[in-house]
Amino acid sequence: MKINIAIDGPSGAGKSTISDILAQKLGYAHLDTGAMYRAVGYAALQRGYKMDEEEKIVKMIEELDLVVKTDNSIILNGEDISGKIRTNEISMAASDVSKLKNVRKALVAMQQKIASNKGYIVDGRDICEVVLPDAEVKIFLTASAEDRAKRRLLQNQEKGIDGDYETILEEIKKRDYQDSHRENSPLHKTDDATEIDSSDKSIEEVVNIIMQKVLEKQ
Repeated sequence: MKINIAIDGPSGAGKSTISDILAQKLGYAHLDTGAMYRAVGYAALQRGYKMDEEEKIVKMIEELDLVVKTDNSIILNGEDISGKIRTNEISMAASDVSKLKNVRKALVAMQQKIASNKGYIVDGRDICEVVLPDAEVKIFLTASAEDRAKRRLLQNQEKGIDGDYETILEEIKKRDYQDSHRENSPLHKTDDATEIDSSDKSIEEVVNIIMQKVLEKQ
């Protein structure tokens, strides 16, 4: 029996990496909702929009040809932008547009439709409470800001993206504040979610904890 797995948590906690591994082990599909907000932020910047121009951005979403493929690549109007949306600039743009109520409403509807057939691992920042409130397994994955900054710096270096630790740390702290204090669907752990702090855990250890939760539900 296939179920849905919801994974919440702050930026840089390892949600996408963990979700990818779980998807491979379980034969599930991984839906990275954060990448969808990044794509919207990217498209808005490309059009020269300010990140608080909600009406323009919602209308833009209606016009976009946005495809999330099963390998989690993001295709925007026929172009693979998977690499282009992983910069710090796009990360902040994603956080800004995610504060807009009608932008969230439009993307949540898309995410719920995608995951309606079960067998999905969906990660983001309001998955347990808003996107998949009925998910059989709910995880809140976190880590210290310092640990997340170190991971992000290493990822950027591997991808050839410029950046330094202090700047990344400051941006992560800023995004944490924005995500947890926004008016619409602020980031927080739901009562029915299992919290996992990955600061002192390996990827394998985190995966094993979640796998055990999944086996219990199946």
